[in-house]
Amino acid sequence: MSGHSKWATIKHKKGAADAKRGKLFSRLIKEITIAARFGGGDPNVNSRLRTILENARAANMPNDNVDRAIKRGTGELEGVSYEEITFEGYGPGGVAILVETLTDNRNRTVAELRHLFAKMSGNLGEAGCVAWMFIKRGVLTFNKGTNTEETLMSVAVDAGADDIRDEEDLISVITEPSVFETVKTACESKGLKPVEASIQMVPQNTIKLARNDAEKMLKLMDALEDHEDVRNVYANFDIESKLIEELAA
Repeated sequence: MSGHSKWATIKHKKGAADAKRGKLFSRLIKEITIAARFGGGDPNVNSRLRTILENARAANMPNDNVDRAIKRGTGELEGVSYEEITFEGYGPGGVAILVETLTDNRNRTVAELRHLFAKMSGNLGEAGCVAWMFIKRGVLTFNKGTNTEETLMSVAVDAGADDIRDEEDLISVITEPSVFETVKTACESKGLKPVEASIQMVPQNTIKLARNDAEKMLKLMDALEDHEDVRNVYANFDIESKLIEELAA
């Protein structure tokens, strides 16, 4: 497992998402619009929309904002047309990076991302340069202490999970995307609530980073995740949790 899950979970604990709520709402609105455009406005039959709406509720997004975004997606209201584009590149230490974006201006987005990569000792690459290193999987991340690997193993694997991974102070449950919702529901029904749960691009191998490259990498992650057009960033770095916490402070 990459350090991305550790990074996301530690930021979640520190309330970083709340500190950037305005940008979070803007990002969620884009995602809701896109999900409704391609899968319809009914979350009961549109699993992608259902997952995003759960994230919107967790962020306390007003219902009016959600409703308008769905209606823009289904065409009931006029709105901006967004395009989904995935960019690929390399970070400090040769780390492979995938950046998923939602943009209404491809040229602006690529120019700004190229600048961010170069500024943080990385470079934006060509399509296909690192995508082969990642595979789409459902990932549910749990705090260790309140949840044990044995308990999660019995619940999650029985529900169809592929793997349970011990990651220092965290436990990750890995699933095929098709059974992600089933496994998530099974865990929550037993009182096992993940701190993060989403469909992700999981790296098939990782690169261990020492402090100097780790600091640059996390600054690049912060800059990319803070960009208004970026919806997800995946990378195959591995950094010890204690060092991530120290650098994220």
